[in-house]
Amino acid sequence: MKITSRSTAPRRMPPEERERSIVDGAIALAREGGLEVLTVRAVAARVGVTPALVAHYRPVMDAFVAEIFGHIVAAERDEVIAAFDGVGDIRAGLHDLIETLLDGERDDVTLIWVQAWALGARNDILAARVRSEMDGWQSALEQIFVRAAAAGVIADGRADTAAWLLLAMVDGMNAHSLVKWAPSDRADLARRALSAVLDSAAPHASSLASPTEPRTEDQ
Repeated sequence: MKITSRSTAPRRMPPEERERSIVDGAIALAREGGLEVLTVRAVAARVGVTPALVAHYRPVMDAFVAEIFGHIVAAERDEVIAAFDGVGDIRAGLHDLIETLLDGERDDVTLIWVQAWALGARNDILAARVRSEMDGWQSALEQIFVRAAAAGVIADGRADTAAWLLLAMVDGMNAHSLVKWAPSDRADLARRALSAVLDSAAPHASSLASPTEPRTEDQ
């Protein structure tokens, strides 16, 4: 008896479920290889559908790349900030937060950030999403430093500055680590980086930085 083989067709799904599978497949693909691997064909192969079906649900690839970037980095931010919420000792909590960001376990997300900064130069939709997600990080960290100011850890009015300094340090150090240009003890690096941020925004540093009145000849 002759047996004919049949190729397995993709299971029919409701539109919402199919759309979710395409987005989830693209997220997994980007986490493995970065944003640069996201093409219609690559996503279709990952999900097991035709490229035409991917294009049907996400017809503008630039927008789809920006969407996937947003999903990944927003999820990381929510996870990290949620772990900080509720801590009693703000300085110790900040140490834990920055060590989490620099511990090397999130290099897949770091690669996505670095590629987004580069690809955003030619993808206006992605560039706008990058700015939005960076604003989200800055705002979240600023709220933490507002609490630090209320606890006397930093000077009033320095929360914005402290947040920008911390973001710049974390982004730079993580980008360097992708090419293995970083100290072997990244936890120690994290502690020293945070100390530099906190000390620069501490109440005593704020008072030292205030301008003095000019001296006159009589003084």
